[in-house]
Amino acid sequence: MNIKLLVDNIMRQTTVLIAQLSTAAGVRAPLAHIADQVFLSLAKEIEAQGVGRKVVADMFGMALRGYQLKTQRLTESQSTQGRTLFEAVLEYIEKQGAVTRRDLLERFRHDGERETVGVLSDLVGSGLVHATGRGAGTLYGVTSEAERQRLTRESDEQALGDMLWGAIYRGPGRTVSALASELCLSEAQLQAPVARLIDEGVIQRDDAGKLRAWGFQIPVGAEHGWESAVFDHFQAMATAVATKLQLLSRPNPLGNSVGGTTLRFQLTPSHPQKERVMRLLEETRTQLNTLWREVSDYNGAHGIADDQRFDVVFYFGQSVDLGAPGLDEGSNT
Repeated sequence: MNIKLLVDNIMRQTTVLIAQLSTAAGVRAPLAHIADQVFLSLAKEIEAQGVGRKVVADMFGMALRGYQLKTQRLTESQSTQGRTLFEAVLEYIEKQGAVTRRDLLERFRHDGERETVGVLSDLVGSGLVHATGRGAGTLYGVTSEAERQRLTRESDEQALGDMLWGAIYRGPGRTVSALASELCLSEAQLQAPVARLIDEGVIQRDDAGKLRAWGFQIPVGAEHGWESAVFDHFQAMATAVATKLQLLSRPNPLGNSVGGTTLRFQLTPSHPQKERVMRLLEETRTQLNTLWREVSDYNGAHGIADDQRFDVVFYFGQSVDLGAPGLDEGSNT
């Protein structure tokens, strides 16, 4: 089995998805951190599989000491604990009104000049910050566009709430503190959206501060919440593949309850089965939503003990080649 070839191709396809997400709806998401984030997350997951650090370092082609230093450096911004460098630099410029590159490099000296300059380039490139001048005297300030972006981020509490709702549904019994750690946000940032979700009745908090949700569903075509829906679908698919791989090395008592099937239908504009194939997504979604609502209604009325619960995650999707000949614009794809 050529695992390296498989990993390379999965990585290539994942970068395509990240590229689409980073430019969705005209947004230019900062990507300076992405390589470091991939390294750190991958290292942690491999270690979690029980692989020793020396072996993990060798897998990355690094000496143990270099690996340890890099993972320690990337864990969090050293100048502003618990914040990403991108957030810290933007907040600092907003508070100062205008600040030179020299002052910024001094303020974030513990994060490294290369990293700080990279963040500044992302901020300027995304339109959040404008720059005037050259070299160390370059003056940075928040632009009027950044003010609009800031207001947009404040209104994004709805999107954050949807992401939290999904996380609570997938992992019930967690506290705000645990969710903040998982999502790399502060507890203060989560208080308002959690309170809103509780007021709306979609989640519950017990006396111990543990959160639960008996249902989670983002309507098709919803203006808000699509971020959480995308993550939920991607996580379900990736988890199913990972679980199947784990079962390859030992007897599988679950039979056909774990796995997936991908079918590619080759059609023409006049193919007699075209309409049946094009309706698969709509019909499957309708059938599954009915069953999902029945299960959710029962769980909401009767509850489920944490020590008895297990999740069965069913994922499905459909795509059509954009620009294909004879593609009906009215088809639900």
